[in-house]
Amino acid sequence: MIVANRWIGLAIAFACSILVSSIGASFTDLGPWYQALKQPDWKPPDSAFGIIWSIIFTLCAVSGWYVWKVSNSRAHKVRIALLFAANGCLNILWSWLYFHLHRPDWAMTEVYFLWFSVLLLIMGLWRLSKISSLMLLPYLVWVTAAGFLNAATVELNGPFA
Repeated sequence: MIVANRWIGLAIAFACSILVSSIGASFTDLGPWYQALKQPDWKPPDSAFGIIWSIIFTLCAVSGWYVWKVSNSRAHKVRIALLFAANGCLNILWSWLYFHLHRPDWAMTEVYFLWFSVLLLIMGLWRLSKISSLMLLPYLVWVTAAGFLNAATVELNGPFA
């Protein structure tokens, strides 16, 4: 029974990760509006984004599952759930602002909150599981890079109305 619960927990973590990524992806439209944006020369190819985000969401799921598994208090589990939920909402919000509303300028403001939520996740999990925290470092690096890309897009294309 304990082994089954371990795998159920991992399945739930992946389901949550897939849910967040799917909602964000549903707002991501690479159609004419996006294609018309001027992009900096250093922007990765669009095909790289799906690969990068798949790796990040996999690391988030494994990180969340592992820290949940090693946590032995309800308070810690509530904190873990709240940190991941807040981050997931901010991740979705960025996609909605940028791609759905066509407001990279608003998304640029929101990316600070998203970046801070990743940092809070890393710090909030550190005492519970250093491994889980370290699994989130690529996420922080990617949101940092995405923030610079977002800023460059706003600079090259603004103002937005």
